[in-house]
Amino acid sequence: MTGYRRLARNHDFAALWIGQTVSELGSRVSMFVFPLIAFALTGSAMVAALAEALHLLGLTATLLPAGVLADRLDRRRLMRFASGAGVVLYASLALAALGDRLTISHLLVVALLTGVGAGLFAPAEISAVRAVVPAEDLPAALSQNQARQHVASLLGAPLGGVLYGVARWAPFLTDAVSFAVSWVLLGRIRADLSAPAYDGPRQRVREGLREGFEFIWTRPFFRVLMVWAALGNLVVNALFFVAILRLIQGGFHPFQIGLVDTAAGVFGILGAIAAPWLIDRVATGRLTVTVAWSFVPLVVPMVLWNNPAVVAIALSFGLFLNPAGNAGIGAYRIAVTPPDLIGRVQSSTQFTSMSVMPLAPVLAGALLSGLGGPAAIAVLGALAAGVALVPTLSRSVRSVPRPAEWERGDGSSARERPIERARAHDPSPAL
Repeated sequence: MTGYRRLARNHDFAALWIGQTVSELGSRVSMFVFPLIAFALTGSAMVAALAEALHLLGLTATLLPAGVLADRLDRRRLMRFASGAGVVLYASLALAALGDRLTISHLLVVALLTGVGAGLFAPAEISAVRAVVPAEDLPAALSQNQARQHVASLLGAPLGGVLYGVARWAPFLTDAVSFAVSWVLLGRIRADLSAPAYDGPRQRVREGLREGFEFIWTRPFFRVLMVWAALGNLVVNALFFVAILRLIQGGFHPFQIGLVDTAAGVFGILGAIAAPWLIDRVATGRLTVTVAWSFVPLVVPMVLWNNPAVVAIALSFGLFLNPAGNAGIGAYRIAVTPPDLIGRVQSSTQFTSMSVMPLAPVLAGALLSGLGGPAAIAVLGALAAGVALVPTLSRSVRSVPRPAEWERGDGSSARERPIERARAHDPSPAL
């Protein structure tokens, strides 16, 4: 836990992390009530689903150009602009709801624009983390980011329900305040968050995007991670959808089904707490491969028993290792990425991973209706095994050593070309 103690004394990371933890919790509250209010205004389940879909559309569509901006402009200004826009947008919903003038058009426009703001913020935040956290503390920093996501997921829906019960405007006012907290704390970061100096001719956005994708695709390590992240996201989320849909078909009480999400959130938090300990002791490549295979044996009890307790235990054990895998390999990826490309590499990877998300419920529904519950789970287990082979068969992933060896540069993956370029741009001894 040494990394956590060092981060607790890192003023800039604390300001960034606390602000985003508060803001992310506020956003989960709003995302929970968006479909509730949309349905209350229109009586249409399709429109209720459209609110969240527009938010995801705005986020995904903005990620790629946002990566270019994060590599060109001051990251603090980008993040504060996104947070300030969140204050204005959610305050407008709160005021409209308070005056009983909230319309579905207003709600949908805010859903779209707040997605755009989230997409603008994400690459700039990763670049800022790299600027304020030394390389040896990156795994602990990303572990804490994983923890905040699970905490927000665990608390967002219940808090949103309570606030919605108080008043329709209360969730949106809460989110506006959370963005204001983020805006204030971002201003307290002391580190220089300006983009790396660039002496060449000014690139167009399209050229900047092409350079980011070329960097990823011409390097086996980055290419494998991007493909694995997309395929893993698709299969694991489809597995979650099938598991929940089977429980619904089985007639279990909604409270029992809800406990699956609760258990998953708790184990995700526990996994994030244990992540630095695991990352320090297990070679990052070996840990990544282990995480890739972690869901495969867990489908066996889910095939045999359709029960909330079985599903909760199986999915929770799978999620326990996930924060360590994400934080470990993510920290290595950031450490070996040249500073002038961090925004584009992050946004390209996140865009590819998120672009397959709408296919997960489609895949789940098709398998469940066509094959039935047990067979659908078994097929997804087989697909998970196939996806796990992607990092398993990649020497560039398997050979990544423990963080202590990243810093010494004596691991086989640490001698790859990306780290050489990173050193050329960043003289920090941590690399």
